[in-house]
Amino acid sequence: MVIDIHTHNIQPEHWGDEHKKNWEPAYGAPYPKITPEMFDGAMKNAGIEVAVVFGMSASRAGVHTPNSFVADYCAQLSTPTVAFAAVDPLDSDWREQLEEAHELGFKGVGEIYPVLALFDPLDPVFDDFYRFLSSHGMVLLWHMGATPSPQGRLSLSQPLLVDEVARRHPDLKQVIAHMGHPWQRDANIVLRKHANVYADVSALWHRPMDGFLALVNAQEWGVTDKLLFGSDYPLWEPVVALERFRSLANLRAGNLPYVLEETVETIINRDALSLLGIPDPRSAK
Repeated sequence: MVIDIHTHNIQPEHWGDEHKKNWEPAYGAPYPKITPEMFDGAMKNAGIEVAVVFGMSASRAGVHTPNSFVADYCAQLSTPTVAFAAVDPLDSDWREQLEEAHELGFKGVGEIYPVLALFDPLDPVFDDFYRFLSSHGMVLLWHMGATPSPQGRLSLSQPLLVDEVARRHPDLKQVIAHMGHPWQRDANIVLRKHANVYADVSALWHRPMDGFLALVNAQEWGVTDKLLFGSDYPLWEPVVALERFRSLANLRAGNLPYVLEETVETIINRDALSLLGIPDPRSAK
């Protein structure tokens, strides 16, 4: 069973002018418009059996994917999906947004984006936000790591921030997206310390040496069982993501440790839903 824990259905109009102004120069292309048919085709082509789907929200940057859009989009998919809500904790109506998401059957919040939303995850004012998620059994998936946006604050995107959130809210299931690149070593230490903190490997292959070292380090720290597969679709088609992720096991650096093929295949075939306490959407059909 292959579960893709990191897919987006954000549309170009949800970005405001943020993508065109700050991301397009870095990526060299406008953000694609992904129809439900395109999404289904990409998942089917890669053999993805379940996909976690979410947009993005960063109100100060003018970015927002409505809960209603995510719900309607998922309803049009033939791929079994789990919906996450895009909520900015700085929004005055964050509680209402979360209540709506919970009523719609959403199982988490993501991809939450402090680096672009410009909120400090450690500010005690957000503890009620975390308590809501924990008490409702909702997962929190963080973007941690780099951003191409000049307005972003990298100090708000360091995976060590998740350590303190986990200390205060140990029952909250959290996922560090992208293993917190380029701070994957820090992410691995957080994974080792906290039972309910995981990381996804989305985009790890984009910079192969970084990805290689991150997985070797995860093996040495004994946390590969906390790593979940994600493609970051539509930035990568899942079939391409799988191929390039597997390629990290082919790299060698002399006599130094390397990424085991078993490590990669186990991550790809891990039951992320069970680990995160998310019901399998296929059983509801």
